[in-house]
Amino acid sequence: MLKSEFQACRQRNMQFHNFHAAVQTPVERTCASAPRAHLFGNYRPPAPTFVRGERSVLYDARGKDYVDLVAGIATCGLGHCHPKLVAALTAQASALWHVSNLYDTQPASLLAARLCETSFADRVFFCNSGTEANEAAIKLVRRFHHDRGTPRAEILVCEGGFHGRTLGALSATAQPKYHLGFAPLVPGFRVLPYGDIEALRANLSERTAALLIEPIQGEGGVIVPPEGFLREARVLCDRVGALLVLDEVQTGMGRTGTLWAHQQEGVTPDVLTSAKALGGGFPIGAVLAREEVAASFVPGSHGSTFGGNPLATSVAKAALDVLLDDGVLAAVPALTRKLHLALAEALPAGLVTQVRGRGLLIGLEVSQPAGLLAARALEAGVLVNALGERVLRLAPALTLNDSELAEAASRLKYAFRA
Repeated sequence: MLKSEFQACRQRNMQFHNFHAAVQTPVERTCASAPRAHLFGNYRPPAPTFVRGERSVLYDARGKDYVDLVAGIATCGLGHCHPKLVAALTAQASALWHVSNLYDTQPASLLAARLCETSFADRVFFCNSGTEANEAAIKLVRRFHHDRGTPRAEILVCEGGFHGRTLGALSATAQPKYHLGFAPLVPGFRVLPYGDIEALRANLSERTAALLIEPIQGEGGVIVPPEGFLREARVLCDRVGALLVLDEVQTGMGRTGTLWAHQQEGVTPDVLTSAKALGGGFPIGAVLAREEVAASFVPGSHGSTFGGNPLATSVAKAALDVLLDDGVLAAVPALTRKLHLALAEALPAGLVTQVRGRGLLIGLEVSQPAGLLAARALEAGVLVNALGERVLRLAPALTLNDSELAEAASRLKYAFRA
């Protein structure tokens, strides 16, 4: 049953692959042999080149299939080409693409309303990525304090955090490897150990504009803070009048088992940033905030030409509806248990020394080089993500089904048999 389901998916791809190969232009054939000949070299040499995706299965230009346990780094939360997202994008593409933020569009208003209905927020600002969302949040908290006549510039961030690659967001990213060659960075960020409440207590003061933090560090190695850390951070921020800004770019949209990771801690932020799975793979970012804080972005204070465009907001609204209304979010705990059991059976004893994370954001600390293991998995037809030297990150689609999971486990068992 499970195998036949996977084979049916494979057969549909071969039909697509054969047709596509027959109608390729000379330029397409050239790009197939040297796909990065005209691109910047800031990404590692990629292999393979993907041309199609369905649910949690990707297909390369040769027709080979891969079970995707990365989901665009926690971005394609509903898998590849979810039919309801495709329908929303197709319908909107036939109606209206872009008019700029000089005018209102219905898709943006509907998405903003749904986000506010399902979160702490009163207002939403739309942009195009997680980096842009964090950049906007940095500006927002400084403007907030400026508007109160008591300017504060200092923003506390944590070691191992990752908030993006534009200069402001990069300055908030306390990982020196990302800073090389980009100095001078934007001043005003103080770095603390992640999860260290005593360090937070010692450094939060009336100079502090905000604490910017991930509820779980993704790029930092899938690190979960100690129990109660976020709750105490909320108390300490209130004590000195600082804002609590949660970067939920990776942990949001159901990834950890609730719509937002902070909801499991009983904490309410002042500002939240979202992107990645918000658009189900289509580029969009958002800043959610309380009314009092959002009021500091007055006309002319910040903007984004393409932010909130009808295509992105239509797809994001469909993604949010599927997540909440089609039972996807409710099924995450059960899928998490299945995935952990499958991994325990597939991976050889001694390979995994620690399992971290929450829900479908999983970090496996391994005893062998993570890059080598990820390469072996890729050869076997499974996508996993190496973080540093000893961590494999798994962030599969929330719609991963039994046949895809069984196939992934079988292939991983083969890949790591030695």
